[in-house]
Amino acid sequence: MHIHILGICGTFMGSLALLARALGHTVTGSDANVYPPMSTQLENAGVTIEEGYLVEHLQPTPDLVVVGNAMKRGMDVIEYMLDNGLRYTSGPQFLSEQVLQSRHVIAVAGTHGKTTTTTMLAWILHYAGIDAGFLIGGVPLVDTTDEHLQQVFAHSSYLGVDKSSDDKSGYFVIEADEYDSAFFDKRSKFVHYRPRTAILNNLEFDHADIFADLNAIQTQFHHMVRMIPSTGKIIMPAATISLEDTLAKGVWTPIWRTAVIDSTLADTSENTRALKDSSDWQAELIQEDGSHFKVSFAANEEATAIVNWSMSGIHNVNNALVAVAAAYDVGVSVETACAALSDFAGIKRRMELIGDVNDILVFDDFAHHPTAITTTLDGAKKKLSDRLIWAIIEPRSNTMKMGIHQDSLAQSAALADYTLWYEPTGLEWGLKEVIEQAKSTSDSIGNQQVLSSIDAIIEHISGHAKAGDAIVVMSNGGFEGIHQRLLTALHNG
Repeated sequence: MHIHILGICGTFMGSLALLARALGHTVTGSDANVYPPMSTQLENAGVTIEEGYLVEHLQPTPDLVVVGNAMKRGMDVIEYMLDNGLRYTSGPQFLSEQVLQSRHVIAVAGTHGKTTTTTMLAWILHYAGIDAGFLIGGVPLVDTTDEHLQQVFAHSSYLGVDKSSDDKSGYFVIEADEYDSAFFDKRSKFVHYRPRTAILNNLEFDHADIFADLNAIQTQFHHMVRMIPSTGKIIMPAATISLEDTLAKGVWTPIWRTAVIDSTLADTSENTRALKDSSDWQAELIQEDGSHFKVSFAANEEATAIVNWSMSGIHNVNNALVAVAAAYDVGVSVETACAALSDFAGIKRRMELIGDVNDILVFDDFAHHPTAITTTLDGAKKKLSDRLIWAIIEPRSNTMKMGIHQDSLAQSAALADYTLWYEPTGLEWGLKEVIEQAKSTSDSIGNQQVLSSIDAIIEHISGHAKAGDAIVVMSNGGFEGIHQRLLTALHNG
């Protein structure tokens, strides 16, 4: 079958294209912006990519058009597709019909941590010898001599083996995004996946361009929960009110709740004891920064092991804990799962060290929501406790651009020693005014300022950052190439 994908260079659609090729289909695609590494990855896989959204790209007529959610009515290529009765579908629907129907789907949902948790879980399964398929929204960092792991995690998707008589087959791990599916299907992507095992990692208001409020997102989560069988499993952090409220709408599936316990503190408060009592799985911190912790399962005293890894941050400990629980649910021992995580190198753009210039460390991170900014900086402060932390932040997401979280922005970066906010041209609300107002009303905000050009940010950093400092660049986009430009400036400085 000849499949043409509109919007093929996006992470999800590009990964989908690789799966379609692995299924034996002829795949072509088009996108407004054709650029590496996705374009290179696709071309190496035998996928023909054309730039722009032209009617000619649908001639000769493909057997199926897979429509990305960036496509809108009024675009020439969409009107041509509809007028000529071409067969079309959304990416999530294609994935459901072509890949997931016969699989045990393990879906990872939540406002934060989806990519990291999905990657961790897929890594654990393959480390344990389970040839699971996966689709993730990021690129794993592979630091291992294991040739199988090198090969499997060279890309952001992998077909894996279909279900057979072997109990250790037929699994598919997927990053379950709550964003809508297509212009003709406004349901969340994850509604199509029909998971048997679901991780619900957290839930906050986001994607204000398509959701009116938190309740609207909870409704979509509820739609997914309604499809999880009674023989399946839901795994989620304990004491998460937004998730508990969602489950109150109806749940028919056993639940495992997880909790991170900071045993580095002398505090044995009622809250800590209550958290232990209300959770099935626990991660007990051995190191405050989350680089060393113990995992245990309350229902099995022998299901205990240690993770000692290169990652940091309480959020990543939680991500790891739910991944271990999900792996255990499909037959992987806690000991094996923790050994896998101890060899896990992380993923690109999640506190990824991209340079060390004269003992100034530069990290790239995907954080684009106030909660993610705070958790990223908390992990950085604990891991790099002997360094001053610079945060450089671009409010780029649709929700950010709409100013939905503006009142919490300054506080979200309060843990940084110095913060530089980038205010791009065309932002409809005044970032500088928001930050200055916050600084005037709170002593905890710290040293924050707003700059309106990348050059100004680089110049400021070059003039003020010193050996022993660490710089964390946070954005969910390319940030106008600031990462390499900053490294070059520091080298030349």
